Amino acid sequence: MIYKNLTLFLFLVSVFSLLSCSSKFALILNNSSKYKIVISNQPTEIEIQSANVLKEYLNRITDSEINIINDSEQESEFEILLGNTNRLKNLGINISSDSLDNDGYSIKTIKNKLVILGGTKKGLLYGVYTFLDKFLGCKMYAPDVIEIPKMSEIILPEINLTENPIIKYRELHIPSARTSQQFCDWHKLHHYSEREKYYGSFVHTFESLVPLDKYFKDYPEYFSEINGYRVPHQQLCLTNPDVFKIVVDELKIKMKEKPEAVVWDVSQNDNFGYCTCKNCRTVDSLHESQAGTMINFVNKVAREFSNKTISTLAYQYSRKAPVGIKPESNVMVVLCTIECDRSKPISENKDDLFNRDIQEWSKLTSNIKIWDYVVQFSSYTDPFPNFHVLQPNLQMFVNHGVKSMFEQGSGNSWSDFHELKAYVLAKLLWNPNDNVNNIIDEFMKGYFGVAAKYLIEYFNLMHSSLEKSGGNLIIYGYPSNGKDSYLTPELLDKYTILFNQAEKSVVNNPTFLDRVKTARLPLEYAILELSKLNVSKEYQIFDLVDNKVLVRDEMKTKLKDFVNHANKSGITSLNERGNSPNEYFESMQKYFNEGMIIHKAYQKDVNIISELSPNYKVKGSKTLTDGTTGEANYFFNWLGFEANEFEAIVDLKEETTINLIRTNFLQEVKSWIWLPKTVEYYISEDGIYFTKVGEVKNKIDERKDGIFTEQFSLNVDNVIAKFVKVKTKSLINCPVWHIGHNNGTGKAWLFVDEIIVN
Repeated sequence: MIYKNLTLFLFLVSVFSLLSCSSKFALILNNSSKYKIVISNQPTEIEIQSANVLKEYLNRITDSEINIINDSEQESEFEILLGNTNRLKNLGINISSDSLDNDGYSIKTIKNKLVILGGTKKGLLYGVYTFLDKFLGCKMYAPDVIEIPKMSEIILPEINLTENPIIKYRELHIPSARTSQQFCDWHKLHHYSEREKYYGSFVHTFESLVPLDKYFKDYPEYFSEINGYRVPHQQLCLTNPDVFKIVVDELKIKMKEKPEAVVWDVSQNDNFGYCTCKNCRTVDSLHESQAGTMINFVNKVAREFSNKTISTLAYQYSRKAPVGIKPESNVMVVLCTIECDRSKPISENKDDLFNRDIQEWSKLTSNIKIWDYVVQFSSYTDPFPNFHVLQPNLQMFVNHGVKSMFEQGSGNSWSDFHELKAYVLAKLLWNPNDNVNNIIDEFMKGYFGVAAKYLIEYFNLMHSSLEKSGGNLIIYGYPSNGKDSYLTPELLDKYTILFNQAEKSVVNNPTFLDRVKTARLPLEYAILELSKLNVSKEYQIFDLVDNKVLVRDEMKTKLKDFVNHANKSGITSLNERGNSPNEYFESMQKYFNEGMIIHKAYQKDVNIISELSPNYKVKGSKTLTDGTTGEANYFFNWLGFEANEFEAIVDLKEETTINLIRTNFLQEVKSWIWLPKTVEYYISEDGIYFTKVGEVKNKIDERKDGIFTEQFSLNVDNVIAKFVKVKTKSLINCPVWHIGHNNGTGKAWLFVDEIIVN
């Protein structure tokens, strides 16, 4: 907790009161108060909680004691009225006509009384926290960082504030909001536990409604037909009448078990394998979208449960709105932004089809929930400068009638500036038109103290650099994606200077210093990752001394410091996969040992004969002999070839005795990337006539899941050559069993890294 003397704040409040208010009154004078908190003789749980919160904070702000009474006690001139008390009538207030939404609130000063009213859910509690925040200067920056001013007097201006939320449902999947009910209440958010009370099931429910292990063996026709085969682990055949009956029967059972639940989810699994049987294709064709079968199916389910809300996803393949069919009134469409570029507001990216989709869905239904993504899943610890799009995106959603928001961040895991992100999003979800720069400045100064000015400069420089560069920002990116935009070597230098200054400014304040060091972790992580790519002389992992590869001492120290502070900060996951700081340390140690290889083809010229994809070209042909080996991440130092073989010739410059030729490849089936079937190796003395010296066949199952690398090594016996050619025999199109087959037109990818000659 942080306690501050807010003499200046009190002075400004007094000035504001004198200038803009016709009356004012003293709630507390000289640590003494005539006031009591009044609640109903039969208070609700929220009224009791609200009274206790207000009493606690007033007593902590001052040394006075303000007590709670109920409205059966004698009325006095000096009272704080909370909720529906019998005192309201005498003040001319009819609570039922105050036009408050469930979460809305009203704060008023009338005569010598302070009145806080709220809607039927948490409005009163939100009103109390707003009073503490807006009028008394209490701030909650994070669940464990609360600023409470110490005052000897509280002089209130005339207050007449009524607010109703524009966005009716507001949930953050970010640590501050996930771990703390109080943070959610303070910032007028819905805690996930509240959602769980009225949700019977929550997204990706096909698997649980029609379990694979129960039905697939005997009834494969219940599941997706892809390329003429019924396949498991994908989606359901939504035109099969038995599937509809099973889903309805299963929902009836579940609803009996949880009758209080209002929302029940009937939505696709988290993959692309929609059914392409004749009937499903006919429905999708009729409605010009894969959402055609989805909405047709969900509508039928919704008609069976008219007193419930049936939610479904408009996600990835089903995101495009259907034509000629509307969701039933009790169907909620959860529209997802997963593919959107975060480098600019969605509305400003004319190539982003989400603009089309939200417009079309909003014409079909007013019951839309947006599932937005505000973190980089592949690297929670990577700098992710997306704050400039948060407000315009929310405003765009609201302009299309959206009343429900789910902002998916890093869940319970730490991520780049997640405390700030939760603070900003909470404010904007309540009021999308709030001043976002003021919100950011307020947080930075409260959370980082005098170091804030350096953190603000770092924050602004990173965002402006991204915007000026024209680079993109994707939620499944890595530091390497920013190396030419907001993470250039020149910018890394500037960021480092700013953090050095920030740490120096709070060196005598351990609390602020620790927060600055934690905020620095993404920068240190980015430097470590980008140094693997040798982005500059300063930012590289290895030095080459006397033809020996040595790990630079400063990089060893940087890794150690990064991991130690990450562990000290309680960080357990660096990415969506859950890799811990210690696991990262082990992987980096392995890279220190194996990441750089000096071989006979090192830095030799390579002529790539195949057509290289412009999206995955790294340093072009130099990538194949730079000595840097690629990791299990196709953004890192891999050349990509789409629907194409790989063929390249290495010029060794002189006749060389060779005993081994090796090439590295990558496989990730879900990203349509396969290892080659065969790699052929050839040698030549003149670069024109080549002799085949051998081939290496792939021994890995093409269906093997996950992302991994494989070495295709050929041992030869002291052959002499000046040129080495590598040639693959690969999948040009996705295999028939794969969802990307698409009648033989789906293009397969081949990713190649180092060609090693020894």
